[in-house]
Amino acid sequence: MNLQQYAYASLLVETIVIPLALSFDKKVHFWTNWKYLFPAILITAAVFIYWDIQFTQAEIWSFNHKYVLGYYFQGLPIEEWLFFLVVPYACLFIYEVLKSYIPKIELPNLFLVTSLGLIVLFATISYFNRGQLYTFFNFLFAGIFLAYVIFRNQFKQHLTKFYFSYFIALIPFLIINGVLTALPVVEYHPAHVLNIRVFTIPVEDFGYLFLLLLMNTSIYETLKTQKYY
Repeated sequence: MNLQQYAYASLLVETIVIPLALSFDKKVHFWTNWKYLFPAILITAAVFIYWDIQFTQAEIWSFNHKYVLGYYFQGLPIEEWLFFLVVPYACLFIYEVLKSYIPKIELPNLFLVTSLGLIVLFATISYFNRGQLYTFFNFLFAGIFLAYVIFRNQFKQHLTKFYFSYFIALIPFLIINGVLTALPVVEYHPAHVLNIRVFTIPVEDFGYLFLLLLMNTSIYETLKTQKYY
């Protein structure tokens, strides 16, 4: 096995190692929320993995065998399955750190207006790019789910920390996804994206991360507040 085949796996390890090590921080005590965290991650992962499988089969995107370990299931490399566990864990760790260390900073009305603007923006992008399937479905799903979260009106108190955690997550995202798209580990069919890139990252991926984090966070907070178990 060539060293380059560890590329995707090594990025996942680098993503998870610090959040996992600091999960036992006495102020954040992230580990105490695992009973809500992992169900949220698994529920969201089921949705995204199904989407991933369908898009891979349709050749909307593909994975370069040179940079993965070579173990596949349902057409996806094992690293891609782990992506939907590792990245949400790291992002929700950031989210909980913000809740613990800056609890008094709250701007719910600002981010409510921001969310309404994003719903319109996502809907507009999706409508005018119906031929680019990644663009269309990505922003369509993001807009619908954001609208559901906002108009359900049970997430407003979490909006500030959600947006802050998303903005902070963009820093490692630019590095990690930058590597994934630069090598490239993941390749996108040019007919199904806008071909607008931030460095080497398709602009659609920023909406993809937004939806992934929003779905995980909203389910996580629902499980915590409703206390089903």
